[in-house]
Amino acid sequence: MNWAQFVAACVPSPDTITGEAYEGSGAFGDVYASPAAVTPCVVQAMRRRVRVQTQDAAGEEVLSETAVFCPPDTVLPPGSRVTLPDGRVTRVLVASTLNASGHDLPEHVELALE
Repeated sequence: MNWAQFVAACVPSPDTITGEAYEGSGAFGDVYASPAAVTPCVVQAMRRRVRVQTQDAAGEEVLSETAVFCPPDTVLPPGSRVTLPDGRVTRVLVASTLNASGHDLPEHVELALE
């Protein structure tokens, strides 16, 4: 079962987010790719601590308020902007690709958002 089949079978009303992939920093600040719709997704309010990458090897623990589960081809690296279905604009703290590893869940991407 792939991600689209899983969502169709298990999620009554999937969400759509809009993502702007972080491309780096320019002379006038951060640079983002053009907005693109990402669907089907599952958006879940979920407060938890995540470790984000910093300049040193130690990293930093920050609080994530939202998790978004997305199709496996989603490319939204840390720093990317995301507009949630309720209109809130937030930033990706951590993006993780989760493979099936022999379980019933399909491969997908999990985004931990501010």
